[in-house]
Order: sequence, then C-alpha cells, then structure tokens
Amino acid sequence: MESSNLRKYLSDSKRIVIKVGTSTLTYENGEMNLARMEKLVRVISDLMNQGKDVVLVTSGAIGVGVSKLKLGSRPKELKDKQAVAAVGQCELMYMYSKLFLEYGHTVGQILLTRDVVENPTGKTNVINTFETLLEMRIIPIVNENDSVAVDEIESETNHVFGDNDTLSAIVATLVNADLLIILSDIDGFYDCDPRANECSKLISVIEKITPELEKCAGGVGSSRGTGGMVTKLSAAKIATLAGINMVLANGDNPNIVYDILAGKEVGSLFLAQKSDS
Repeated sequence: MESSNLRKYLSDSKRIVIKVGTSTLTYENGEMNLARMEKLVRVISDLMNQGKDVVLVTSGAIGVGVSKLKLGSRPKELKDKQAVAAVGQCELMYMYSKLFLEYGHTVGQILLTRDVVENPTGKTNVINTFETLLEMRIIPIVNENDSVAVDEIESETNHVFGDNDTLSAIVATLVNADLLIILSDIDGFYDCDPRANECSKLISVIEKITPELEKCAGGVGSSRGTGGMVTKLSAAKIATLAGINMVLANGDNPNIVYDILAGKEVGSLFLAQKSDS
C-alpha cells in the first residue's frame, strides 16, 4: 500500500501524545529557544481547540536549570544534576504555564518514575490523574522526575528505559493514545546514520520493527539530550505493540504536527500492530 494511504487515517487521531526533546527546546549554546517553544504551545492549543486530547512529554529540566543558574555546561556529579533539574523543572513549568495561558489553556504537571507505572496501584492512580485532567480539558505536561530518578541523567550511552522517548511511549499506552509524535533534531528514521553517511535514506513508513531495522539504529543524538535512535526505536516498539501509531519527525518547526495529521509524507511513520484478538 502507498505511504499516503497508510498515513491518511492519522487525521482521525483523537488522543495524541507529543514528545519534545532538549535539543528541540534549546539552542546550541544551551539557552531556551523561546520562539520554537511558543510555536509548539500554539500548535497544541489549536489541537485542543479542535476537540483533541493532547499530552505533552517534555525534556529540558536540566538544560533550563543550567541556563537559569548560568552554569555554562551540564554538571558532572549526580547530586548536582539532580539539584539543577529541580531548579529547571520549576522554570520549565512556569514557562509552559505562562505560554499556554496566553492561548486560554491550563496545564497540569505530572512527574513520573518508572517504579510508579510498574506498581499496579501507582499505575491506576496515574491513569486516573491523566483521565481526570483530560476530562477537565487540562493539558498534562509530563517529565521524568530527574531529582529522584537517576537512570536518565546518569546515561551517557544508550539507555532504553531512562529516557523521555521511552517515557512518552509508556505515557501513550497509559492514556490509550491513538498517535505518538516524537519531535527530534532529525528528520526521521534512516537506514544508516545521516550525520556520517551521505547515502543514507529516510524510511517513510515502517510496518514492522525487524532485527535488520534495529541494526540501523546508532548511538545517542545531540549532546544536549540523552536520547538517540536506539531509544526512539524502543519507544516505537512499545507504542506500536500497544496499537498506537508513532511518527518520528524533525521538531525545528512545530507546525510539522499539522503536516503529520494531514497525512503528508514527513518524518517516519511506525505503524500500529493489529492485535491478534
């Protein structure tokens, strides 16, 4: 089936999880990219106005904390990273709250750790919180609780459960999303690293994640974030096996979300796997 036919149903997505990484939210010098952040908020607000449910999974607490405290670079010690994350998370939520309010929307913060969603009681409580916020037309903004969780901020290599790519897929399953959109600093999933190989080709539609496809995934991406193609593939596995479509696309211009929902051939679409039942 042609790619356009596989994408045309994305516009029907009622509940959408959007993940944005540190590299999308910040400039090369580590400072916040306010123009891009404002565009993202406007797009999400517009989707809410259309009657869609949107959950935002955001990175950036440590990056914002570094900028707020004028440190110049990410700290090396774990305790320093956690302290910076605590400062940055407050600033990050303040910025989101202020921007969304300008478009008439209220946000709610949810900080998650993996043990919470793996605990049956904790998982139920989190799901109830999500559902209540969405029923109240409040936009849940989710991040890893970096001040107590060490997996993500200690990771300097591939770490498939300590990153916000994987977290966004878990959130998508918790809220029974129709679509997960991961906005990154790369145009999509390539058959080899486009930064190192000029002959690399973007794969528009991925119907199934195969061992061959997994070999295409390289290491970490931007130095400003912790995610890489391995974590995005991990997220795609979780989402698609739960029956959720996932699109990986470049977040330089958040308006690309409109193109995704319009079925245009942007980014890489990982198709939801149909349940055997």
